[in-house]
Order: sequence, then structure tokens, then C-alpha cells
Amino acid sequence: MAKNAIQKIAMNAAENIPYDKLMLSQKNVRRIKDGVSIEQLAEDIGRRKLIQSLNVRPVLDGEGEETGTFEVPAGGRRYLALGILIKQKRLAKNELIPCIVNRRHETSAEEDSLAENLRRADLHPLDQFRAFKTLSDQGLDPEEIAARFFLSPATVTQRLRLASVSPKLLDLYDKDEIRLEQIMAFSISDDHARQEQVWERIASSHMQEPYYIRRLLTETTVRADDRRAVYVGAGAYEAAGGVILRDLFEQDSGGWFQDAALLEQLVFDKLKMDAEAIRAKGWKWVEAAISFPYGHTSGMRRIYAEAEELSAGEIERYDALKAEYDKLDADYAKADDADEAIEAKLDQLGAELDAIDDRPQSYDPGHKAIAGVFVTLAANGQLQVDAGFVRSEDEPRTETGDVDEGEEGRADGGTRSSGDDCGDGVVVNGNRVNDSASDDSEDDGIKPLPDRLVFDLTAQRTLALRNALAGDVDMAFVAALHAFVLQVFYRFAPDTCLEISLKSGSFSQVEGLAETPWAKEIAERHEAWDRDLPDEAEGLWDFLLGLDEASRKALLAHCVSLTLNAVVEPWNRRAKALQHADMLGRSLQFDMVNAGWTPSVEFLGRLTKARILQAVSEARGIESAQLIDHMKKDSMAREAARFLEGSNWLPEPLRVEVDEIATDSGDAVAGDMSHESALDGDATELPAFLADDADPSRDEPVTIDGDKADHLQTAE
Repeated sequence: MAKNAIQKIAMNAAENIPYDKLMLSQKNVRRIKDGVSIEQLAEDIGRRKLIQSLNVRPVLDGEGEETGTFEVPAGGRRYLALGILIKQKRLAKNELIPCIVNRRHETSAEEDSLAENLRRADLHPLDQFRAFKTLSDQGLDPEEIAARFFLSPATVTQRLRLASVSPKLLDLYDKDEIRLEQIMAFSISDDHARQEQVWERIASSHMQEPYYIRRLLTETTVRADDRRAVYVGAGAYEAAGGVILRDLFEQDSGGWFQDAALLEQLVFDKLKMDAEAIRAKGWKWVEAAISFPYGHTSGMRRIYAEAEELSAGEIERYDALKAEYDKLDADYAKADDADEAIEAKLDQLGAELDAIDDRPQSYDPGHKAIAGVFVTLAANGQLQVDAGFVRSEDEPRTETGDVDEGEEGRADGGTRSSGDDCGDGVVVNGNRVNDSASDDSEDDGIKPLPDRLVFDLTAQRTLALRNALAGDVDMAFVAALHAFVLQVFYRFAPDTCLEISLKSGSFSQVEGLAETPWAKEIAERHEAWDRDLPDEAEGLWDFLLGLDEASRKALLAHCVSLTLNAVVEPWNRRAKALQHADMLGRSLQFDMVNAGWTPSVEFLGRLTKARILQAVSEARGIESAQLIDHMKKDSMAREAARFLEGSNWLPEPLRVEVDEIATDSGDAVAGDMSHESALDGDATELPAFLADDADPSRDEPVTIDGDKADHLQTAE
């Protein structure tokens, strides 16, 4: 039996039909605007003409005969775009339009329209990247490519950057072995070898997230918002041959300076020039560094700039302005209605008074000759100049008759006098004591008292003084304060007769400690007292006697506070001291939340993921932790910081056990430990930004204290 012949497919014929014989079919399934606009499509057709024919069907009359008109069920957007060109008189009304004419009616018009849209396949992103790269190689810049395809220049630049990734990695992307997000992360570097090295490192690892790829590619770079990069500037760095890595797909705050060594050299070169310019102003020395450890000025005396003296004319003008201001202000205070003219006059007078008060300040040239300057970079990258520090070896040496127990010089820099009255030996109350003479004759005058007798007598005086001091609480307070202030503010001043001492740890190894609000407040308070205290230690006693009681107590509290040390060090077992620090904190009703500590993103980023989840669970409840347990670590830290904001949560080392403290009224009070109540997650509402996203029906709840938490900690 003969086989049936396979029926051959016949294509619909192509015809050129005048535009005015075409009409838009109402059977086109596309009704919603999407993608390139009709106007943009018209511009594209105007440039490159039609590259795809219209799909048309003849319009039939009542008897089934063709009328000579054709409807367009597929290609309606192209039809409308051609109509725009005709309205713009860039195309003739009867221009012949290439069309595919369907006269068989084997399928419906709606089906053809749907098929045209559904069967169209978008370019694979890699094909698009490579196509843009080809156009770029043909001489088109990103702006021109963007204009031709109605894209933003930034989008084209991004596509070109993706096309510049290592061909080996792009081939893996073509095979679906690398995700697009990973290719985007690799694009921040132009070093193909480094890209491939990073991929080899993570290919067999579970850590393949884009953020981790970016971290590996930039681990030897310096962020553009780093103080060093801000200080040098991107322009100077690039002019020196440096390269800045940019992430076109994420916020990068200016990118990363790739050559850290070059940046460091530029920083030091610029610091050297700035330091030399400051040194030329008359300072004895200038020390410059990117940063100094906390407490680097310990042991140095500080001198301050002083305002220029007012002339007689300036004093007279100031007094006249002040009198006019006070009178006008007093009269205006009695007025019933506001008066803009009077307020403007008061503002003018106030500005003139401020201008006189804020007159230029300068350092005494003699002070500058023995003092120096520390030059460093502030956190914002601006030059920070701290001037007026006098080193101990530069303190003025004065001739004195006092000798301290046989030492070569005094603590304040005073040296032993070479005068006849002060040779070798001991000097007591300004009188020289010397038992070295063996001549018993009194021909040359009365001999000094023997050393042993002097010791016995002064021991009696010492005990008598102790007894007297114990009976005068106020004077004992001043004497102790005098000893403390000498050690805190006059490191090389004459000794006190009180054998008490202060120790103050600097904690210079803690990075960023000087930028905390507590360090700044301590420094401001210290500087304020330093300005008020007399320049020379000899005048300190009278200064303290002249202070009121409240000021003396405030100064003592400042000095004593500098000795407090509650740092936990693994090598230093100070259990009793740390217990006392907790007792002191409870007595002060002290709490780090009230002091202003908050869990920042930087702090949370130093924790493991399990620790972050534990913190959120303690502060906001287990449901809140479940909302972020799937995130990568940097995102988790960011969202956790938002969760913990206002929760009063504290990490364990900053918590103080709640303990009852008896008050004067007999009631029991405790330190403000409001963060303890925040640890009850079931009583805390979710933050507004995640309240709508909570999903309590998750299949696998997070385990904070169990095996899953241990696994997360290990994975970090």
C-alpha cells in the first residue's frame, strides 16, 4: 500500500501595501502599554526602517469579497508608530509597507496576535551585554548607544561593565553555573585573574553570595569614604596613577581605592607638607600621623591661645553697644506687641558684640617656642590640628635650692643649683643639711644638725601635722585635691607632702575610642579645667583655697573619675575590682542605655549570625528573629540594628545585675535597667517597617540556643 504523501506547508505571501489601505484591528490582544513607547518605536523606525513586517488580513464585504483594505491584528504598535511618522510628515500616507497577508483564516486573528507576542523570546542578558560591547568596539560611546535604544547612559554603562567580566566566568554564566547577581558582583574589578581566583576560592563553598564576592574583591582596597581617601581626594589619587573600583549596581559611597600603598604614601606626603606649614608658624615641633592612640598627650602640659587685648577705643565701643543693647532689650520686654524693627536692631547689636567677643586668638611666641602640635586626620577626613602641648623635657628649667632626695632634678624640671648655698647634701625647708663634715671645731660657725636628729624631729612634726589634718575635714579635702590635681594636670610639678597617687589607664589599643561621646565629654571637661588652673603649680594651692565648695567637689570628681578601670582583660584577673565597679555603677544608678550606648551596625557586624539573632530574639521576640534569619550577614546586621533601636537591649558585658539599693527614704531602688524588660519579646511590638511582613506560620522556626545556632556560629 502506498504511503500518504506529507503535505507541504505553504507560507503566507508577503506584499507591499500602502499605509492608507491599512487599519488597526480591534482583535489585537495587546491592550496595555508595556516596554518601549510608541513614540520611541517611531523614532527607531525612522532611523533603521521596519525590520519586521506587519501581519495583516484582508477586510471582506458582506459577500466575502476583499474590499482592498487590510486590518492589522499583529503589529499594531508598529502600525501606530508609522502613523506618528506620517503625522510628522516624515512618511508619505501611501508609503508601501511590507506585510504578511493571511488569507487562509486557519487561525483566528486573536490567536495570531497572541502567538506573535508569546513566541517572541527576549535576548539572553549575556547576548545583550556582548551586543553592547560590539557596538562600543565599533566606536559608539555609551551616550550614543543609550540614545539609539532609548535607555539611560547608566544602564548601558552597566551592561558594558558586565561584558568586561572574565570570559571564563561569562561562559559559566552562559551555562547557568553562575547567577547574574554574582556576575554583577564580579564586575567591580577589572582584574580577570583576581576574578577567577575569587571564583575558584568560593566555587566549592556555601559562601557564594554577591556581598561576599565584593568583600573578597575589595579586601585589600580602601573605601572612598575612609578618612585617608577623603583627605587625599579622588582627583589627586587618580592623578598619581591610582585606580578606583566602582560598583555600578550597588551604592558604593564613591567606590574603593584599589592601591592602598599608593594612598598611604599620598597621605603621608600631604601630611608632611601640612605639618611643615604649621611648623613654619613658630612651633618647636609638629608630630603628624593618620591617627594617634587615645591618651597620647598624657604627661604633657597644655597651653592655650589667648584673645588679643582690646584697645581703649574698642573697650569704649563695646561698653556703649552693651548699654544700648541692655536698654533696648529691657524696654522691649515691657512692650505688649512684637516689633520687627526692634528685633532686627537687637540682632544687629548682638552681632556687633559677638564680633568683639570673638576677636582673633593667638599663642604667645615664647610659648610656641617650647610647645608643639599634633596633626592628624579627623573621622571626616579633615585635617585636625591640636596645638600647644609642652613635653617634659621642654619645660623651662628654673634655678632652685630644693633638692629631692638626692635626685638630679625635680619633677617639675627644676635642677639643682650650682650656688654656694646648695651643694651636695640634703636641703630641708630651704636650709642645707650636711653631715659629711668631720671637723668638730666650731671655729667657722655653728654646725648643721645631725641627719638622725633632723629625721627624729621631722617625724614628730609629721605625726603632729597628720593629727591636725585629721581634725580639719575641709583642709584634708583640699590637700587631697591638691595632690590629685598636681598629678592629673601638672605631671612634672613639685611633689606634694601627701603620699597618695593616681593611676589612669589610657586604653590606647581600642580603635575609635576617642570618637565616642564619653571620651569627647571627658576631654572637654578636662580642657575647661586646664584653662582655669594656674599656669604654674606653685599657684595651685591658693587657687584651690579660693574655689567654692561645689567647684572643689567637681574638680575632685573629675580627677578621681580618671582613675576608674572596669576593663575586663583575659590576662588580668581582677574579679574583686570588677565587682566593685558593678557596685559603684549600681550606687550611681548607672546604665549604658541612659549613657547613650546603642547597638550599631558596626557592632552587630562583629558578631556571628547566631549572636545577632539571639540579640533580636531577646529584645523583640523570636518572631522578629525569624524575619531576618534567612538574610546574609551584612543585611542581617543592618535590619537587626533597626529592630534593636529603642529596645534598650545591651550585650552581656554592658549589663549590670539589678540589685536593690537602700535610699535615704528607706525604699529599695535599682539602677535603670529598662532594657531588662525589653528582653521579654512577647511584650514588644514589631517595628513598623516589618510589622506587615511578619509570617508566624513559617515551617522551620529559628533555634537560638540549640544546634542550629551553633551551626550558624560555626559557619561564620
